[in-house]
Amino acid sequence: MSATLYVTASSQEEARALAEAAVEAKLAACANLFPIDSVYRWEGKLCSEPEVALLLKTRAKLTGRLMELIAQRHSYDCPCMVVLPWEGAHPPYADWVEAETED
Repeated sequence: MSATLYVTASSQEEARALAEAAVEAKLAACANLFPIDSVYRWEGKLCSEPEVALLLKTRAKLTGRLMELIAQRHSYDCPCMVVLPWEGAHPPYADWVEAETED
């Protein structure tokens, strides 16, 4: 079974570094990076900042280790990390994710 880990980062550079570390460690098969505008409350203040969203494709059983890697390298005190389980996937793509991640 596969999953996607959704993560936000402070910049394109940070997002790319996180993505490369995850793929290099074979904890993710690939990552997609998207520029986004985020609106949130932090420490009682309303904030609006540009961020970069990452979608990291992985095996469901690797999400805990992937989250640990991201948390260790992330610049935020409280990084957004949300696991999105796959309810369905194109079988050849799911097989590729399995083949490209750690067994």
